[in-house]
Order: sequence, then structure tokens, then C-alpha cells
Amino acid sequence: MAQVAAREAAESASDPAASGTSSNSAAAAPPAGWATGPLGIVQAADREIARQTAVRARAVAEFAAARPASADRPAGQPGAMSEARRAARPEVLADVSEWAVQELVVALSLSAQAAEQLLTRSLTLVHRLPATLAALERGELHPGHLWPMLERVAPIADAAKRAAVERDLLAWTSGRVTTPAQLGAKARRLGLARDARDVAARLAASLRERGVSVRSDRREGMAAFGALLTVPEAQALLDALGRYVDALDEPDDSRTRGQKMADCLLDLVLQPEENDLPAVQAQLTVVAGVRALLGGDQPGEIGGEPVPAEVVRTLARALGLLPGAAPDPGEASTTSAPTAADSPTENSPVDAWPEDARGADARPDDDCPTDCWPLRTWPAEWREADERWWAEVEARAHRGEWGGADYTPEDELLRRWAEEASIAAWLDAAGAFADPVPDPGPEEVADPGPEPQRNRETGPDAESTAGDGNSSGASRWATAHASLQAAADALLGLDRAIGHARRAVADAQRADRADESTWLRSAAGRVTGAPSDLEACAAAEETCRAALAALLDAGGGGTLVDRPRIAVVDELTGALLALTDSRELRRLAHCDDATCRRAPARCTHDLTGRPGLGPPGPTDGYRPGAALDRYLRARDRRCRFPGCRRRVPLGGELDHDRPWPEGPTSTENLTGFCTGHHRGKHQAPGWQYELASDGRLTVTTPTGLTATTTPPSF
Repeated sequence: MAQVAAREAAESASDPAASGTSSNSAAAAPPAGWATGPLGIVQAADREIARQTAVRARAVAEFAAARPASADRPAGQPGAMSEARRAARPEVLADVSEWAVQELVVALSLSAQAAEQLLTRSLTLVHRLPATLAALERGELHPGHLWPMLERVAPIADAAKRAAVERDLLAWTSGRVTTPAQLGAKARRLGLARDARDVAARLAASLRERGVSVRSDRREGMAAFGALLTVPEAQALLDALGRYVDALDEPDDSRTRGQKMADCLLDLVLQPEENDLPAVQAQLTVVAGVRALLGGDQPGEIGGEPVPAEVVRTLARALGLLPGAAPDPGEASTTSAPTAADSPTENSPVDAWPEDARGADARPDDDCPTDCWPLRTWPAEWREADERWWAEVEARAHRGEWGGADYTPEDELLRRWAEEASIAAWLDAAGAFADPVPDPGPEEVADPGPEPQRNRETGPDAESTAGDGNSSGASRWATAHASLQAAADALLGLDRAIGHARRAVADAQRADRADESTWLRSAAGRVTGAPSDLEACAAAEETCRAALAALLDAGGGGTLVDRPRIAVVDELTGALLALTDSRELRRLAHCDDATCRRAPARCTHDLTGRPGLGPPGPTDGYRPGAALDRYLRARDRRCRFPGCRRRVPLGGELDHDRPWPEGPTSTENLTGFCTGHHRGKHQAPGWQYELASDGRLTVTTPTGLTATTTPPSF
């Protein structure tokens, strides 16, 4: 039945007239259009899988809402979830019962790990990525698109920034063939630009995780050796190994390139003194915007991988291209330690208070840092009273016993304090009528002794026993009074701690807003918010502009293999307009008249007849010249086949759309491909390729589906 339904859906989609809703069918069509025959059935089935995936996510989230964490045993009680386990759970599971995972295991025959992942993904989609879930439900995305959204967009803490990135990504995917890898790369770029501060914090934490690892491979006798490095380190290592392989001159060597790179790595590490490998210099292609080099948040690119702006600046400083020393990657941090000048205030965090403000007993335990005060530093009876109170609060909230939308646990706390105050007043009144009893010492209160037998018979013995009972009762009343007073003091201390915590959070939020406002007024903030690179240069500090000018004037040699190139791009589309350098800019800004006595940078003669910036001209011959080759690789960067993200090889693969010499060797007739798709263009039967003058490539499959790609934007 499912196959028949899928076939009917495919036939209806491929024939809009059959359904009578041509506009709706066209709107719901895949980016490449509806195919006919079996491929159309596959498309319809894929749409249904996406829709059912969304339905499952919503149902799992609804199930999780019916399993609140308040029903679990409170923390601290025997059998409750440990603190370590609670801290390790994803944030979206904080309000979900720990036993919900086991219920999914039984219902879906999943492992516990898979069930927890399903629960986490579903709650994240419903609560943090609602637009993504809706697009999945409409069939505009498929389940493979979810991982880049979950990994790159969902972690953004600011809800407004997260929604903006999600909206821009969904708009970008609309109407184009987009693979998960392409969506992931685009999400990384948008996240780096919109969420630079949080990205920097996560990067600082990731730097501390750098290292190497070995894991077993599914193939017998093999293991995978991996290294977690920064993007510049990994790209430099890969390029150096490739250059070692290229330097080998062994015609009879039958090893693949990958095998040679593995052997070179082993020789360099395990036999550094015995190998005869020639020294090589790793080369990286770094793409950095003006705003990134001037201190803004615009991300850069190293070896084709997007990286935060700070990584680009750190690499430039390490190579001596920008002034300043690069920080040690292993010691990077986004926070600074407080100094002695930071005096605590009434609204300061509790752990910053002086000793006299925190109390004499407010000392950290051996296993408890100061930032967990006051809970761990309270006396045992205070902690027990606190745990009982919170357990009752959660139980009452779960039972819905509190009425009114404005009712809060603090109202219940005040009511209980009023009751305790009346009980204390009653005890005081009762003590006024009782016989004076000496104040019992600590030992007497702690161990009042066995309770005397209560003789209900009358007589002299009964009076004697009753007298002893009255004396013991007064001691018990005094103990009860002291216990109630201690509980009231504990609740008062808890209320004060909650108040201080709330003020500390409010202070932190105000400080964060003030810090953001200060940063926006700084040079880096003005550079980031500038609408164009020219205005960013005007907003930057003079020292930054001087450093940028020196970098652009640097020539080849030293740490630079080639002098920096300036990519002139369209501010609206990000399309590459020209690839030039500082020398050409100065030359074009001068009239080029030998009799001109003005400095080239200050020539004011009419330059109307001078050539402007633009792509390099055509080359006479089959192979493009150096300038044209450099421009095309900068324009395309990756294979232009729809969905492919392989790099355009350095040794070739620039294809003539119209074969040479019928077509010229020019920007309008050349496209970058990877080796496999270059072969497919010439050998795969039934495929058609059409290249527009602006670099737009349209590919048509043998079944009539069409997909269009444009050069990636800068």
C-alpha cells in the first residue's frame, strides 16, 4: 500500500493537471523538479519520510512533556540521579524524567544511547528550531539536513540570533539543490558571523581538547590514527605530507598517494634521523576579509574551511603579518580572573562576599568549591530542611495545588513563615504559664533520657509521676521551639540566598549588555557593523589601517609564497568582480603619463580612458595564463557540480564549456570541476551543461531534472 501511495503521489506531482492544483504542486516540488517513473516515486517517498520524521519529533516531544523530571526522586535522596549524571545530560533534557529514555527503549527497540539521542533531537527541533521542523514537515528538507542545523544552529544561545541564522539558512536552501555538507558549510559561516563571541568561547574550550587518538577499525589488523587540531594546523600538516609525496621520484612505486602520505608520516615521526625525505614548506591559502583583519567578526577561510576571524588574526600574528604576539593555543581563554581591585558589593555573587558577610561557618568543604555556597556550608539540619522544603514545593507544583497565574513558591513560603510565627508565639505564651524550668544544657537537650511511664491511675504515685512528666514535657517543648526556630532561620537564609542569586544574575545580564554596548562603540564593533569594507577601513584605528596596508604591500618570500591578492566583490551578492593587488591599484589610480609629475597615489588627472578593475582577459591557447588561472580558482574554489564540495585540484580540471578552440580560454567559458565530475561532463551519456557569462552553471540530467549552481560568495 505504501508503494502504491508513493507512486500515486509521484504521478500526481509530475502531472499537475491531474490534481487540479498546479500552483500548489509547483510550490511543493523539489528544487530540481518532479521526475517521472521510478525516480519520481523515490522523490515522493523521500518527501513522506521527511514528513513522518517531523511527525515523530513532535510526538516524542509531547511524550517527553508527559514525563516531567519533577516526578523523579529529588536530588540528594538515596537512589536519585547522581550529580555527575545530571550534569552530563543535555540541557533540553533537564525537565524530562530520566526514565523516559527507558520507555523509548522498550517502545522502539532502541539502545539507551539511541533513545536519548532521539529524545534530544526531537526536543531541540521542537523548542529551538521550529522553522526547521516546519520545513522538514513540508518536505523542503530531508532528515540528512538536520545534523548541520542541530550541530551548527541549535547551540546558539541567543534566541534572536538563532532564529535569524535559521531563517537565513532556510531562505538560502530554497529553490536550490543543497546537500547536508553544503548546508553545514553555510551554517558555519553564518554562525561565525552572527555568533562570534560564543563561537570564540567554544573555540577556547575546544583548544584544550587538542590531542591524538587511536581507535579500532572494522578491517582486521587495522586502526585509525586521528589528531584533533586547529584548522590551520590540520591544513598545514596535510599540505606538508602532500609535498613530501610530490618530492618523491620513484617511477616504479605502485603505492597510492594516500599510502605514500601515511608512510611519510611514519618516517618523519618514527625515523626522523634515518629517512632521506627532503625538507618542504607547507603552504596555506588564507582568505580574510578587510573587517576580519581590522578586528571585526567577519569569518575567514583557511585551506577552504571557514574559521573564526580571531583564528585568522592569530595565524597572521604568528607569521609576523600583523603586529602583536599570538597567544598560546593551549592557554587560550575568554575570561579574565578577578583582581584585588574588584570590590564586592551588595549585588555581587555570594562567593565574592567577604568572610563576615557570609558568616563564620561559610567555609568551603573539601569537596565543594566556594561557588556552591551557601548550600554545602549550611549546618546539616539546615540542608535537610531545605531539601524537605524544595521537595514539597515540587510535589505541590506537580499536583497543581497552587492556584492563579501569579502565584509563586515565595507566596507559599511567606504563608508558612506566618504559620511558624504564630506557632512560635503560641509556644512563648505557653511557656509563660509553665513552671520555671532551668535552661537545659546541650547534653540534656541532645539526650533527654527515657520518657517516664504515664500512669493513668490516681493516687500519690500518680501525682509524683505526673510531676516528672510535666518537667520532661517542658524540655521537649523547648527542644521543639529550638527546632522550629532553626528551620525558620534556614528558610530565611534560603530566601536571602535566592534573592542574592537573582540579583547576581540580573547584574550579570546588565554587565553583559553593557559589555556588548561598549564593544559596539569600540573600533572592532564599528568595523563589524560597517555596511561596507570602505566604511570599515574608515572606522578602524590608524594602527590597524597601517598594519593592513603593510600586509597588502608585502611581497613574496619569507612567510609569504605569493604577495597578497585583493578580492573585489559585490557587496550584495558576494560575487567576485576582480582579483588584484596593491601595486595594480596604485597603477590604475594614475594616468600613466610619463610627463605626469604627480605622485601615483595623488594623481588628479582624468582617468576616464583608463581600464578599470575586472576579470583577466582571455588567454591565447588551451591552458589559461597565470592571472586567469588564479582568478578562476579564487572564483570557484570548489567543484561546481551540484552538491559537490571537493576542492578544484591545483594541477588542472578547469573545463572549457565550449571545447577549445571553438570556445575561448576565458572566464565566460571556463568552470572548475573535481576530477570525477570533470570526467562525467565529457563521458556520462545524456547529461547537458550550460555555462552563463556570469559563471552560473545549469546541469540537466538524462531524466530532465535541472539544477543550477553559482560561484560561492565571499
